[in-house]
This record gives sequence, C-alpha cells and structure tokens, in this order.
Amino acid sequence: MANTQPAPTKLLWIDLEMTGLDPIEDVILEVAAEITDFNFTTLATYEAMVKQPKEVVVERMRKNTWWADFPENRDEFINKLDAGKDEKQVESELIKFVGDNFGDEPAVIAGNSIHNDRNFIKSKWPELDLKLFYRMLDVSSLDLLMQGKFGVNYEKKKAHRAFDDIQASIAELQYYLEWFKSNN
Repeated sequence: MANTQPAPTKLLWIDLEMTGLDPIEDVILEVAAEITDFNFTTLATYEAMVKQPKEVVVERMRKNTWWADFPENRDEFINKLDAGKDEKQVESELIKFVGDNFGDEPAVIAGNSIHNDRNFIKSKWPELDLKLFYRMLDVSSLDLLMQGKFGVNYEKKKAHRAFDDIQASIAELQYYLEWFKSNN
C-alpha cells in the first residue's frame, strides 16, 4: 500500500521543561521550538517561560527527586515564574508558529523522548496537539538502536533547558547520521 501522505520537508523540534513527568499532575515551566529542514538549517525558533503558581511548582519539584540533582535549574525556574507568559497565550503563540511555518504540511515533532513532551502537549495544550502530525522523530529511539546494535554511544550535554536540549538532540542525530555515512 502506497503512502499517500506528502513527505515532510521540515521538522518541529520541541522540548518542554516540566516540574516532573506526570502530564496530569505536573506543569510545564518552559518550552522551546525550532523548525529545521532536513539539513538541520534553522528556519524559525520560539521560546517561552510559562507562568505557573509558585506553590504548585515548589510542591511538584519537591516530589520529583530529579530536581535535587539540578538545584541551579530549580532555583532559576522558581525565580522566573512571575516573568513567564500565561499558559493559554503560550499555546496560542505555538499554534500560530506552527501554522505560519507549516501551512498544510504535516508538523512532525522531533526531539529526545519526545513522546513524553507529546503527552504533556495532549494534556495541557490540546488545541496545539491537533495541529501536530501523528508521526514523531524520536532521537532517543535511534540512541537505543545505536547502543544495542552497534555499540555506539553519544555523550550528551545535560543542560536541562529547553532550547539547549533541542540543540543537543539535533547534534546527536547529526552524529548518528555521520556515523552511518562513514560506516557504509
């Protein structure tokens, strides 16, 4: 059976920073999005901090032991809560960003462990979710394949800021593509 979907010409790299991994109980703190072509040339970017109630953020961070390993990130997010944008405004801006840059083309999201970001998008920003293609490019899946089949490990920087994580995901995918190119 032939695929009748038009081939995508670009990717919507997206990364969310959240208080934890539960898309129902936890909240989104930061979002970054970068649109690239398949040569990884940046076509457009978007970044925003999301305004959240301080008591919710502190409580959820306290329940998530991950934050104890990144106190500088935790403190930075807590200190910038009031400077963030309203969550509905962020969703509206992202919908416009996707619409302006993808038009009728499917907006394929890409990133590391992108399924979890997608779960948050479905839970918190359902109107945005409707604008996204069902297929996703998850670099962490390729990471598993490269480690398990070829013994290739990529050392990632652990920034845990949305835009920096996107850059790390793109660099990781480029590394694997170069590895395939040089090993064929």
